[in-house]
Amino acid sequence: MASINAKKAKRAINGVSILIPIVVAVLFGVRIPNVEPLSFLPPIYATINGVTALLLIAALWAIKNGKRSLHNTLMNFAIACSLAFLVMYVAYHMTSDSTPYGGEGFMRGVYFFILISHIVLSIVVIPFVLYTYLRGFLGEYQEHKKLARYTFPIWLYVAVTGVVVYLMISPYYAH
Repeated sequence: MASINAKKAKRAINGVSILIPIVVAVLFGVRIPNVEPLSFLPPIYATINGVTALLLIAALWAIKNGKRSLHNTLMNFAIACSLAFLVMYVAYHMTSDSTPYGGEGFMRGVYFFILISHIVLSIVVIPFVLYTYLRGFLGEYQEHKKLARYTFPIWLYVAVTGVVVYLMISPYYAH
């Protein structure tokens, strides 16, 4: 029975991992008519990215110190934060135009490197997070640990660079 559920979960993870970037890309181009821009959201979802980074670090500390229950709780919160970020990010972009980066020279290149790597890795990390979570949930701790070695740094990078991108673009938001 567990293997049947695992197979269904793996199919669901593959589907979700493909569907999320597609849906986000489509919704990114949709504007809700006659709605005020949700301009208050970027600092909130940037903060959520920061909280996610802290949760990931705390969860690593917890598991390294044998606190499995705390690790599980922190990881559940990290996933919830990532979902909250995604919802707010999409809502913001469905009500607001993208803000162009106004910096010049070397910093412009730095900004776009960080932004592009953040976007690409935010897509790449989806199946990593979900498969790592599934392995832990199923009690397959050796497989969970092997995947987490890749998932953790990618997810942490995405969370931290989300904050960095916000800090770099925030001076250019329309007020």
